[in-house]
Amino acid sequence: MSSATRIATTTRMAPRTITTTPMFEYDFMRTAFAASGIAAVLAGTVGFFLVLRGQTFAGHALSHAGFAGATGAVLFGLSPFAGLVGFTFLTGVGMGLFGEKLAERDVAIGMMLSLALGLGLLFLHFYTSAATQAAALLFGNVLGVDDAALLNLVLLAILSLAALTLIGRPLVFASLQPELAEARGVPLRFVSTAFLAIVAVAVAECAQIVGVLLVFTLMVGPAAAAMNLTRRLAAAVVLSAGLALAEAWGGLTLAFYTDWPTSFWITALSGMVFLGAAAARRFAG
Repeated sequence: MSSATRIATTTRMAPRTITTTPMFEYDFMRTAFAASGIAAVLAGTVGFFLVLRGQTFAGHALSHAGFAGATGAVLFGLSPFAGLVGFTFLTGVGMGLFGEKLAERDVAIGMMLSLALGLGLLFLHFYTSAATQAAALLFGNVLGVDDAALLNLVLLAILSLAALTLIGRPLVFASLQPELAEARGVPLRFVSTAFLAIVAVAVAECAQIVGVLLVFTLMVGPAAAAMNLTRRLAAAVVLSAGLALAEAWGGLTLAFYTDWPTSFWITALSGMVFLGAAAARRFAG
């Protein structure tokens, strides 16, 4: 029995067995928790700097670029995940090279977004049998992550966090005081390009969990909530990653016991956490 068939069969049986069998008895649930945890920590960490820099539109555009890359890879008989990561990475680098100033950056991102959506539709037109895979890309399928995909997620997360650590100091400087950073010799275009490349990888990982349409859930929601709860940079980064992790694991748990979509629960939890943090900030000050 294939992995996909086994998962589908388990999902159909869930309403009968869910109340008597601990969820960690299932191999696919343990893999799903590991995959979502890795992606959530990366998303929460990278997402904080994305919000700090005011580049949430870039994250949105990169997710759609990933959809085009994945559908194109399927069309040519390649791995959807490889296409997702590769095309998203190239798009992120392109966004960074096209412009650092706000007006230039938004135009570049908008053009990349339009091109990616057009390519995605074209690829689906030529390969309509990929509709099922397209739905999984759009809305996520964390229960379908196998051991090989999990290993890829781990390696990409390690590389991304290491790269973020290397550019962390100039990135913060360029984000908070770009004019002063440029005057001090910080290469703004390089920092922006490197950061968007890291964002691209984080987007690709998130797409495996919540789909390209809901990437904002793990990349923006926890970061925005953390910024409402603390003004200390290091604490906000850790809190953002922690909130993303809690939302991902909480969503998986609720999905298991309700048989509702995992992506819905993660999105709902992210929205509730953000609203609660915003309310707490308002009442506190």
